[in-house]
Amino acid sequence: MSTQVILGFLASILIGVVLGLVGGGGSILTLPVLVYLLGINPAISTTYSLFVVGTTSLVGTARYLRQGLINYPAALAFSLPSFGAVYLTRTYLVPALPDPVFATSVFSLSKNVTIMVVFGLVMLAASGALIRDPLPDSDVSGKPPRLNPQLLALEGVLVGVLTGFVGAGGGFLIIPSLVMLARLPVKMAVGTSLLIIAANSLIGFLSGLSQVAIDWRFLLEFTALAVVGILFGSYLARFISGQKLKKAFGWFVLVMGVYIILKETFF
Repeated sequence: MSTQVILGFLASILIGVVLGLVGGGGSILTLPVLVYLLGINPAISTTYSLFVVGTTSLVGTARYLRQGLINYPAALAFSLPSFGAVYLTRTYLVPALPDPVFATSVFSLSKNVTIMVVFGLVMLAASGALIRDPLPDSDVSGKPPRLNPQLLALEGVLVGVLTGFVGAGGGFLIIPSLVMLARLPVKMAVGTSLLIIAANSLIGFLSGLSQVAIDWRFLLEFTALAVVGILFGSYLARFISGQKLKKAFGWFVLVMGVYIILKETFF
């Protein structure tokens, strides 16, 4: 086993640790690890990423479920349109992308480069959400949260397309939406977000399953290490300031996003 492959598997543990520590963000590492460390084709990597993200998020959901920190009406209002967007994106949009996506006599933009550039832009957006100050808790004062189903549905479609296209969970979009549009406390928004990410990602994975030859042994080993990581990260979260770690990770994601865009477009 080469050093690069070993580093890729160690990075899978890091993905889970970050998810366990800060309640999100770990999935943003999955695609770069699969593509740059393990050398897997970007289109196939998005499918693998959906399985890894979905499984680890499902494990992370269990902790919030035990604490009663999942709001099912908000999850349902967000998820139904999001499920449809994920399915349509994986079934029709991604396979329909031409390769090259755009070409002239002097320039050609391949499908793989398009996926990675879009992912780099997603990383830049995610870094902003991670770096900024934490959202204030909504004061629900013991009353049921007030849902805005139309806006939640619209946000759900956006996250569904994003999840289907680049294999990222989209927690950096989901959590602020649940706080601002569903008036959920932040901890409940994180737990509800993990449930939505798990369902979205696994639906996206199943939607594109027939179009990709899956190396199940590799995928299950990689995912198992990420699950170990999230369990370890959840334990460490008792002793480490999640907000400080979240900001530091945000700067790392920012640097990675810039690197991916520059690498795919200029190098």
